[in-house]
Amino acid sequence: MARPSRRLRLGLGFTVAAVVLTGVVVAHELSSPTRGVEQAPHADAPACADIAEGYPAALDGHELADTGMPGVAVWGDQSVVLRCGLEPPAPTTDLCVTVDSVDWVYRQDESRDGRKVIITYGRDPAVEVAFDAQDTAVDRALVELSRIVRPIRQRNHCVDSTGG
Repeated sequence: MARPSRRLRLGLGFTVAAVVLTGVVVAHELSSPTRGVEQAPHADAPACADIAEGYPAALDGHELADTGMPGVAVWGDQSVVLRCGLEPPAPTTDLCVTVDSVDWVYRQDESRDGRKVIITYGRDPAVEVAFDAQDTAVDRALVELSRIVRPIRQRNHCVDSTGG
């Protein structure tokens, strides 16, 4: 039996290397804490960089992941995802709660599959947080996140939050 030519062996070697590299890249993307997470349009705003310095290393038992994306923080396997740099929401009749002087609006239209989405009201840039409601104590996490977001100047208040 004839031995495979050098060209054939090199071709097979490159093919195997390409398949292995593709597998590594796919595995990395599937395990990435930011899979499916997009930066907000104004994630590079100075206020977003300022609050990033206060991200806790853990939130409700979930470790902070290294996202490498400005304006994005992820705790656990996307148990909590914070995105800073969104446009502030317009006046709304949606449910609003105040936690430690920060108004949060519940975004029912974006909350699904066990995830609850809220956004700061009256702050520019706005901060959005998505919670895995089965995996995270939202009330405890909101207290910590409100402390982080509070330095972003509040320009408006929710009607519900002031009792008016």
